[in-house]
Amino acid sequence: MTDAGKKREAERGKLIRRLGDIAFGRANDAVKLVFLTPQEAQGALDGLDLSMLSEVKRDEKGTVELKLLNRLDVMKLLLEELKPQESGAAEFLAALERAAPGGGAPEDR
Repeated sequence: MTDAGKKREAERGKLIRRLGDIAFGRANDAVKLVFLTPQEAQGALDGLDLSMLSEVKRDEKGTVELKLLNRLDVMKLLLEELKPQESGAAEFLAALERAAPGGGAPEDR
């Protein structure tokens, strides 16, 4: 495997781990953020895991709206990324086999 291929696989591994963390993570810190005053929140942001958080709205009356990521969407992305990835060469060879007289691999005939 080339250096570029190894780097791509390492990045893919990081992506898979991150998607797993989000898909199966907890939203505790996002909920904790809602109960903090804006001044308290500003000091606490660095220590909170807000990876599940999509949006926070606080109006002038003090009402807070919290939107979290859709876990099902993240799980779908994770499943797509976990599927074996075919190389361009494998796809090309499969297309050649289908186009050959007899239409497939010799063991299929």
